[in-house]
Amino acid sequence: MENYTYNSLTLQLEGLNLSKDSVYPVFLFCFFSYLFIMFVNVGIAFLVFIDKNLHQPMYLLFCNLPINDIVGNSIMVPRLLVDMLLPPSERLISYYECVVQAFTTHMFGTTSHTVLMIMAFDRYVAICNPLRYAAIMTNKMVIKLTVSAWGVAFVLVGILLGLTVRLNRCRSMIMNPYCDNASLFKLSCESVFINNVYGLTFTVVLFTASIGSIVLTYTKITVVCLTSKNKTLNSKALKTCSTHLVVYLIMLISGFIVIILHRFPQYSDYRKLSAILFHIIPGSLNPVIYGVQSAEICKSLSKLFRSKLVVPFF
Repeated sequence: MENYTYNSLTLQLEGLNLSKDSVYPVFLFCFFSYLFIMFVNVGIAFLVFIDKNLHQPMYLLFCNLPINDIVGNSIMVPRLLVDMLLPPSERLISYYECVVQAFTTHMFGTTSHTVLMIMAFDRYVAICNPLRYAAIMTNKMVIKLTVSAWGVAFVLVGILLGLTVRLNRCRSMIMNPYCDNASLFKLSCESVFINNVYGLTFTVVLFTASIGSIVLTYTKITVVCLTSKNKTLNSKALKTCSTHLVVYLIMLISGFIVIILHRFPQYSDYRKLSAILFHIIPGSLNPVIYGVQSAEICKSLSKLFRSKLVVPFF
C-alpha cells in the first residue's frame, strides 16, 4: 500500500534531470539569459518612461510586455538557478510559495496574450482609422485597455488556481522544474474533473479570443493596405505589423509546444525544457525585435547614448 502525506506544506520540486557535465552549461545559459532579459526589458521600460517622444499609445501599450517579462522571469528563473545546484532531495519549496509561483507563471502566459490583443487593436485603429486615432486612443483609453489586459488575466488565472487550492493533497512531489497549475492539482487524490474542464475551457477561450482578434485585425489591415495607394501608409503598416506578428507567433508557438507536451508524459524532459524556454525566449526577443524595428526607440536610444558620451571640456 502506498504511503501518502496529506496536505503537506513542504513540497519537493523534481527539477531538471541534468547530467553532471551539463549542469554548469545549462546554469550559465539560464543565468546570462536572465541577466539579458532584465537588462533589455528594464532598459526599454525606463526609456519609454523618460522619453516624452515615446509617450504614445503604441509604446505605452508595448511597455506592458517588458513589465510582464520582468515579473514572469523574476519569479521563476532565480529559483530554478538555485535548484540546479542542489541535489534532488534538497529542492524543497513551501506550498504557499508554490501557489504564488504557479499564479505568476499563468499570469505571465495569459497577460502575454491579452497585451498583444490590445496592441493589435491599437494597430488596427492607427492604420484603418488614422484620422480618428488621436480621438480614440486617448490616455483614458490606454489606461482602460491596460487595466482590461491585466484584469482579465487576473480573474481567469485566479479562478484557475482557486479551483486547485480547494483540493486536499496526498502527494508532495512537483513533477516540474517550477510550480504550475497542472503540477499542483496532480498532487491531489480527489477528482480533478472540474479543474480539467475549466482548464480546457480557459485555454480554448483564451486562444480563440487571441487568435481570432489577431486574424480579424490583420485581415482588415491587409484589406486597407491592398486598397490604398499610399505607399507611406503601407510601409508603416508593414513595419509595425510585422514586428507585432513576429512577437505574437513566438509567444504562440512557445505556448503551444508546452501545452502539447503536457499530453505526452514520455516526453517529460522536453516538456520541462520547453516550459523554461517559454519564459526565456519571448522575454529575450520581444524588446530586441521591437527595439530594432521601431525607428522612435532606435532614435531615443541613440540620443540617450550621445548625451552620455558627450564629455564637457573646460
